[in-house]
Amino acid sequence: MNTGSYYERIDAHRYKPTAHASGAWSTDEVHFSPLGGLVVHAIDRHLADRPGDGLLLSRISFDILGRLALDECEIRVETIRPGRTIELVEAVALIADRPVVRARAWCLAAGDTAAVAGGAADRLTAPEVLAPWAMAEVWPGGYIASIDVRPLAPPQPGRTTAWISSPLDLVAGEPVSTLASYLALVDTANGIAVRQQPTAWTFPNVDLTIHLHRQPEGRWTGLDTTVVFGPTGQGITSTVLHDINGPVGQAQQILTVRPS
Repeated sequence: MNTGSYYERIDAHRYKPTAHASGAWSTDEVHFSPLGGLVVHAIDRHLADRPGDGLLLSRISFDILGRLALDECEIRVETIRPGRTIELVEAVALIADRPVVRARAWCLAAGDTAAVAGGAADRLTAPEVLAPWAMAEVWPGGYIASIDVRPLAPPQPGRTTAWISSPLDLVAGEPVSTLASYLALVDTANGIAVRQQPTAWTFPNVDLTIHLHRQPEGRWTGLDTTVVFGPTGQGITSTVLHDINGPVGQAQQILTVRPS
């Protein structure tokens, strides 16, 4: 599965998923990772209509509103709060005319703050020197089968640090930003550090929020992930996000935890 794409464009706002996008909890659903990347791609296209304003997507929050059927989707984007230095954009993904994902992205002005930059953790061991992990032994679905996963150490219950990459295009025959390709892999975090086997417990995330202090570079998404289950049915997947040069931000996912 080293060729192909996760989506094919139908028209200006509609996309068709391929088998590579099928999910881990159910193979007749879309895995949220590529859908999240597709939403970012749609936001990129929306912002491209305003060249030269220098705004960078710095935070995006996704709320997953319902079942993500493996079917064509429509994505609509609008600016909620326009501005020259701060702008809020909203995207809604619909399947069968029903909203299934609502995302809001804060875009902030770019500027030179290199003189005061600091506070981030050390960079991770390079992915090229690490061995692949057969994540498909834990999870089914076309998306999981499509990715290259390279943990820094053997995955532990609730704690894993790993690099993720994919040889597939996000949208067939279409240029996609490094940011969209990078963020299209972030939702994998909830599956790399399973605290309980998914055959015994389900723990899907109902959201994903990403904060960036630097724009990612390269083809690898680094996930330094910790999963916590609480005593009343909730859990949190927390991730420090890396690229090949070091940390770029953080991601959080709230989980609903229940017996299978």
